[in-house]
Amino acid sequence: MSKQAPDGRDHYLADFRKFTLNGGAHAPAWLMELRERAAGQFAKIGFPTVKEEAWRFTSVSSLLETPFTPARSDVVHSASALAGLTVGGDAGNRLVFVNGRFESAPSSVRGLPPGVRFESLQSALETSPEVVRKHLGQHARFDENGFTALSTAFVRDGAFLHIPRGVDLRDPLEILFLSAPVGGAWVSHPRILIVVDEGARGVVVERYAGADTGPYFTNTVTELVLGDGARLDHCRVQQEGASAYHLAATHSTQGRDSVLESCSVALGSALTRHDIGAVMNGAGGNLILNGLTLAGGRQHIDHHTTIDHAQPHCESHELFNGIFDEQSRGVFTGRIIVRPGAQRTDSKQTNNNLLLSPEARADSQPQLEIYADDVKCTHGATLGPVDDAAMFYLRSRGLDALEARNLLTYGFAADVISRLGSEAMRSHLYPVLLERLCRQRTGATA
Repeated sequence: MSKQAPDGRDHYLADFRKFTLNGGAHAPAWLMELRERAAGQFAKIGFPTVKEEAWRFTSVSSLLETPFTPARSDVVHSASALAGLTVGGDAGNRLVFVNGRFESAPSSVRGLPPGVRFESLQSALETSPEVVRKHLGQHARFDENGFTALSTAFVRDGAFLHIPRGVDLRDPLEILFLSAPVGGAWVSHPRILIVVDEGARGVVVERYAGADTGPYFTNTVTELVLGDGARLDHCRVQQEGASAYHLAATHSTQGRDSVLESCSVALGSALTRHDIGAVMNGAGGNLILNGLTLAGGRQHIDHHTTIDHAQPHCESHELFNGIFDEQSRGVFTGRIIVRPGAQRTDSKQTNNNLLLSPEARADSQPQLEIYADDVKCTHGATLGPVDDAAMFYLRSRGLDALEARNLLTYGFAADVISRLGSEAMRSHLYPVLLERLCRQRTGATA
């Protein structure tokens, strides 16, 4: 009798075979072929280990100890369960997914310009089959990432946005993935595909939230495609439950003279790993990539970014700030690649980490790979506690130690939030940020 693979891949491959015979059977031939290729790659590479350079600071062994099963679709939930999880009250246009499956009742899509498609991925397979087939699984490569391969193998539902050429859509569109308890340990594989055509513009808020009702596993992939002259403001907020595992990949491709402003905020889950890949595939492109991490307890949050300057005259500016309290740990690896011929590249990367506890830890690895000679590239990282001189100044103005530390920490985090292009998102995150920081400093469980 053959023994189960030590990394647990046999369990997920068995579930994949069940999926292809049941819910996954009703799909276009090209999608089933994509799933099979992804499953085959997952069977080949499995899950990463700390022996791999890209994962040496983040172990997923605790995730493999639990046999997560696909989330059931017969989840009963009420509108009150979704209250408080929206952005700025009435978000206007919102897609809501529960355990990875689209829910029409709490969703709301109305008043969009002609030609804009904002719907579930399952619906888009019928309404926009050519766009979905052209881009789904083509930007988030699964040849080296076992989690992306697994997500692609199980791709079934998710969010789809297509903004056609020249449409200027500045009202925020919200995509909410809610993890609801269904009993046992379960996994969902949400998917997002956003295509912004030439000269078009959009604003998207992507959110993940869940209750602290036990362990669950969210394995999500987002693909962003910008045509020539397009602009996308994209914000991602992760507020999973305290016992959750959140594995994510976000991959973007930009055309000539396009602008992508993206921000990733990580507040929840026990273990988070977010791989961000951006390809500057057209001359004159501009990328603003920011991130904020707030961790306490024994949380482990890892951001791994790669910005690939494949064409000349492109700019990228990256700022990631992390705040770590108690025994939490943060990891940041930022890689900038300047390809041969990508002259006049202007790229800046900064990672700042604030440690609020002597037991907290942060590891930072900024990296540059430059194969062109006419470029301007910088990177840097900082690590340390709250500045003593600033604390002394605030204490001398009448603040007690806790108030002074909270104010300085808030300012450190707000430097990232203030850069968000969406006013609704900023208005939502500022009180969330303040409440979270105060809760950590008073010893509440993160």
